[in-house]
Amino acid sequence: MLKNLIPGIFAGLLLAACGTSQNTAQKSFGTAVTADQAITYDELLPKMTAVDSMPAKVTGKVHEVCQKKGCWITIVSDQPGTPEMRVTFKDYAFFMPKDLSGKKVVIDGYAIVETTPVDVLRHYAEDAKKSQAEIDAITEPKRELAFEAAGVLILD
Repeated sequence: MLKNLIPGIFAGLLLAACGTSQNTAQKSFGTAVTADQAITYDELLPKMTAVDSMPAKVTGKVHEVCQKKGCWITIVSDQPGTPEMRVTFKDYAFFMPKDLSGKKVVIDGYAIVETTPVDVLRHYAEDAKKSQAEIDAITEPKRELAFEAAGVLILD
């Protein structure tokens, strides 16, 4: 009798799980994040001219996602000519969906101005599935704004 009951319970749980709807419009990763008091990526840029790092909660549009694991994203501005900002995740604790490009997110963590070495820039290019010619063209380190996020909230 018990042998027949266990598969029935399992099937019932599976059907119940399939029947639940998930709100994909607002999904969070890492530590809990809300959009309250977040600044835009464009508002962050001038704040970073006077400091090398600062805690921040930032909203922005995702441009690229690591296509290997989702272990980084880039945020872009709506203003032409503004550099993108690479976002990595604190302690490599979580990953982003690979189809996140074009979505708006809130990231909470630390903004950092750093120099990224050539080997790391090439690694990022490989993760983004760039061509070998594009990867080989990376020959200089790059001083750039980066972000280490403890949490990410997908808004749309």
